[in-house]
Amino acid sequence: MKIFHISAECYPIAKVGGLADVVGALPKYQNNLGATSSVVMPFYDNAFTQKNNFKSIYEGKLDFNGHKISYNILKTKAAILDFEVYFVDIPNLLYKNYVYSQDDTDRFLAFQIATLDWILTLKDFPEIIHCHDHHTGLIPFMCQESFKYKSLNTIPVITTIHNAQYQGWFGYDKLHLIPEFESTKTGLLDWDHCINPLAAAIKCAWRITTVSPSYMDELKQETNGLQDLLQHESNKCIGILNGIDTAVWNPETDHYIAHNYNIKTLEAGKLANKLALCKTFNLDESKPLITFIGRLVHEKGADVFPLAIKKALEDENCSVLVLGSGNDEAEQALLQLKENNTGLYNVFIGYDEKLSHNIYAGADYLLMPSRVEPCGLNQLYALRYGTIPVVRSIGGLKDTVIDIDKNEGFGISHQEVTVDQIYKAITRSIDLYNKTTIFKSIRKHIMTINHSWDVSAKAYINLYQSLKKQL
Repeated sequence: MKIFHISAECYPIAKVGGLADVVGALPKYQNNLGATSSVVMPFYDNAFTQKNNFKSIYEGKLDFNGHKISYNILKTKAAILDFEVYFVDIPNLLYKNYVYSQDDTDRFLAFQIATLDWILTLKDFPEIIHCHDHHTGLIPFMCQESFKYKSLNTIPVITTIHNAQYQGWFGYDKLHLIPEFESTKTGLLDWDHCINPLAAAIKCAWRITTVSPSYMDELKQETNGLQDLLQHESNKCIGILNGIDTAVWNPETDHYIAHNYNIKTLEAGKLANKLALCKTFNLDESKPLITFIGRLVHEKGADVFPLAIKKALEDENCSVLVLGSGNDEAEQALLQLKENNTGLYNVFIGYDEKLSHNIYAGADYLLMPSRVEPCGLNQLYALRYGTIPVVRSIGGLKDTVIDIDKNEGFGISHQEVTVDQIYKAITRSIDLYNKTTIFKSIRKHIMTINHSWDVSAKAYINLYQSLKKQL
């Protein structure tokens, strides 16, 4: 089965959020099942493209906004990843030192059109086109309705929603940029009086998936305005829980971390990594180390959890380390906590891949007080490294973390994103840490939980096969 994943991000090539991790792992695991799964993505000006050599496999001209724009389809000269990646190079639009910006409508619309134009030239079309998020949301519509792509309309097109808060809205002044279609079909693009690529994908894709079952249920109740549409299209919606790449996220072989370990050497390995981390950030290693890794934005609870951390630090019963960037107010609030909490607290504003791995390896707990969490990968990485998740019970966090007060529980959860509930979750974590035997038993157990992509990749393959049977 020949599958094309079309995405704005793919780890390790270009990463802004969890989308990159999914697209950078799912094709690999699908190929392990005998598929031929590839990624089509923009060619950016970044560290990956600067250090690798590429060859052009196709040159074309794109009709866009009244101009003929040259584009190339590139591949790396050497095999680098466990799957093929095709890069769409549009020099004046996509080749930038960023992934997202203010001109994304033109950039990603041109990317989608160039991708479909190139597919038209292939001797063998993909058997499945799998689109990811709103940046590729117009592909299902164009395959179905644009005259030039009619030969593609028998290819099953799937759209996965990784984050429904962002939908790619744009005005009707740009309608002419979409390759010609019957004017009576304009309603398929419309939602709330503007063109909404994610809404168009929900209407036109053969199947809509989300990255966890609970997130799909939640989207039908609140989707930043699309909940009624998803309820209407619920017969083609399915939630498939994300996995993680267990080859990359493996404490036994992880080249980023200070000390490798496995389940047999868990206690010594965790302690060695914790000591190294606490030494680097001047933290008291004798206390439970509670950490946060992620974007400092409203949906991650960044407006609230700094106050909860401040309250917890006043008790002087824990050490805290934060890695993240985002909202200026949240960053400042976290930086200000350094003033009166020397030895108990530190923060790294920004993102550092190596540091994130070392935090998973050295931390006792990972805090995720999210308002929205489609799946969440951080809690899965934490489990893999023997770090206990402290989460708000929402979306994928609800599907992957069972509270210690429940049968077979192994994590700590809370129901609301409030200072009081996050603080109480932290205090419960400290209490658990002090119950040494139970704490060590849980830590050992969570390293055995299998969240690899094997199961999820098979679920997607089964979905693809069910669609092909309908042809």
